[in-house]
Amino acid sequence: QVQLVESGGGSVQPGESLRLSCAPSGLTSEYDRIGWFRQAPGKVREGVSCIGDGDGNTYYADSVKGRFTISRDNAKNTVYLQMDNLNPEDTAEYYCAAAPHTSFTIETMCVMEYGIRYWGKGALVTVSS
Repeated sequence: QVQLVESGGGSVQPGESLRLSCAPSGLTSEYDRIGWFRQAPGKVREGVSCIGDGDGNTYYADSVKGRFTISRDNAKNTVYLQMDNLNPEDTAEYYCAAAPHTSFTIETMCVMEYGIRYWGKGALVTVSS
């Protein structure tokens, strides 16, 4: 059974940081692409950041470039999303998702949710003063 478990969400003040973790289990080796997506109340879900494994490519939405960093620790089988300088517009439910390594790009995975097969249940991030 495949599971993607997010952790690290919480409530912070503007300018503070959080680190989200995604720990997949049950995935076959072909599912080496992991992405972070978020959905704010009343808004459409958007791709925040995605990462490949073999190619090391990453993608960031313009709204988080320079503030968020995606990384993976293969020894721990965990993908992280370091979120710095958070602002109220970052308030959302954050979801981890997995896609297989195929010919589509990391950007396609993030922007179009292309190829995603598995989703986590989400972690809530609230940024307010």
